[in-house]
Amino acid sequence: MLATDASIWRCLGCDTCTAHCPHDLSVRRLVEVMRQHVMQERYLVSGVDALDGDEALHKGVRALGMLGQRIGTHYNVSGEDNAARLAWTDNLDERPEGLVRDAEADLAYFVGCVSAMFPMSYGIPQSFATVLDRAGVRFTTLGGDEWCCGFPLLMAGQLKQAQALIRHNVEQMRALGIPRVVVTCPSCYHMWHHSYPEIIGEPLGFDVVHAVEVLRDLVADGQLELTEPRRTGVVTYHDPCDLGRKGGIYDAPRRILRSVPGYTFVEMQQSGEHALCCGGGGDLETFDPDLVEEVAAQRIAQAAEVGATVLVSACPQCVRTLSKAARANRVRVRVMDITQFVNMALP
Repeated sequence: MLATDASIWRCLGCDTCTAHCPHDLSVRRLVEVMRQHVMQERYLVSGVDALDGDEALHKGVRALGMLGQRIGTHYNVSGEDNAARLAWTDNLDERPEGLVRDAEADLAYFVGCVSAMFPMSYGIPQSFATVLDRAGVRFTTLGGDEWCCGFPLLMAGQLKQAQALIRHNVEQMRALGIPRVVVTCPSCYHMWHHSYPEIIGEPLGFDVVHAVEVLRDLVADGQLELTEPRRTGVVTYHDPCDLGRKGGIYDAPRRILRSVPGYTFVEMQQSGEHALCCGGGGDLETFDPDLVEEVAAQRIAQAAEVGATVLVSACPQCVRTLSKAARANRVRVRVMDITQFVNMALP
């Protein structure tokens, strides 16, 4: 495989190769290094015309370069004003107390670009905020001081640019001084939990957990009472690659889903470590959106095969990607995040 081959940009970064490799070799890390070579040594210096390869490569790398420019200028993937990161709170019944930089909060919530900047995903932080409030857990955010976690830049081969975001986010969280940070995005989780300490070369000084771990504990401790929702049926779970294969978190979301009355939990054909990617990883949506649709169609078909009426994930990007696939392929399954599913089961 050559560094100028378009195939390195069609890698989802899902770690399926590693899960099946008898020698536990990380193809994803190899791809990341090759992408860095292309972007840092060639594209960012001489432009897309300096690249060998076909037009698909030129078009895709150009799009990834523009993604990097958006994040570098606006500190988020959408290119919108970063001060709008709390727009998702506008439709809450009541704006949470201490929403921005409250040093007395129980949790610091790193919302992530997809949930904060894309209206289609606002329901995820809204649901999580509602659930935390019901459980009596006080949270705060960095507000406009939250920058992109750097994952899209890292996957786009733009390591130096990602490092600037990483240093900023770590400095902001350390200044806030809250010992526990929670995320609802598995890519943010992977960055904070694994990549950040590696890249800055030292421990963060605080714990980082995914929302499913918080929800699991709240249910187990009796702080959250879950009741039978108005709608009932069959629910299945899609393992996000960054939370499952990369993070090893498989049991917590399943415990939560099994605790909701009125729903029967079933597994899809490929689940856990062997779960099929939703198609939305590795910056593929920017490079080759048609391929994303093909992969997502396969996954949504697996949900239909087991008779699921609800497909739950624990990732804003997975929910976006699979929701689009359900509509495009006319599959009658409702796709939602686990925070939304739990919120639906509140009394």
